[in-house]
Amino acid sequence: MKIALLEDDLAYAETFKQWLQEADFEVNHFVRGLDFLKEFPDSKYNLCIFDWNLPDMDGPDVMDSIKLRSKNLPPIIFVTSHSEEVDIVRVIESGADDYIVKPVSRQLFMARINALLRRAKSENEDEVIATFGLLTIDSLNRLVFLDQEEIKLTDKEFDIARYFLKNQEVLLSRTHLMQVVWGSAIDLETRKIDVHVSNIRTKLKLIPEFGWKLTSVYQKGYRLERIGA
Repeated sequence: MKIALLEDDLAYAETFKQWLQEADFEVNHFVRGLDFLKEFPDSKYNLCIFDWNLPDMDGPDVMDSIKLRSKNLPPIIFVTSHSEEVDIVRVIESGADDYIVKPVSRQLFMARINALLRRAKSENEDEVIATFGLLTIDSLNRLVFLDQEEIKLTDKEFDIARYFLKNQEVLLSRTHLMQVVWGSAIDLETRKIDVHVSNIRTKLKLIPEFGWKLTSVYQKGYRLERIGA
């Protein structure tokens, strides 16, 4: 079985790799979230182990990004020093399958890994059809319907629209969108991002008349709000 380990603490990384390899797992180790995202589409992992704090982006944002680009998301377990209940609840509700607080013993680490692999299922959260008012998102087939009529979106428009709809009321910065949607730290032209956002606003009617407000917040980013619901 193949496991992706996203961990910037080299001491922890070497320890976890040793434990996993001694249990006959193949382990690919990454220090940066963006390096993992570049490699992820071409690799089939049975499990992903994520740290929270990384040099370039947070582990939960990496998870959000692969949820956008994968139809068959592997199980994800966070192994991190974040121990606050609010953090644990956040990542579990966002789609993580398990959460371990550092430091962790070998016995507990391997027990949780093996338990997670045993209960992993072929279907995943992103295959569920989600409804937002008159909008329906079919993540498995990457289709969007407005009042039961299919709306044609480009791949990036689909990813942005789904991410906005699943993060309503949240201010999303351009940098955050570049990392999660494009899987890149490269500064895209502001105009390019604005065009994508403008397109989904028009195509999906994310306007007050249809119960939505998609706004640009000066020098900060974008926020999608449900109004009149």
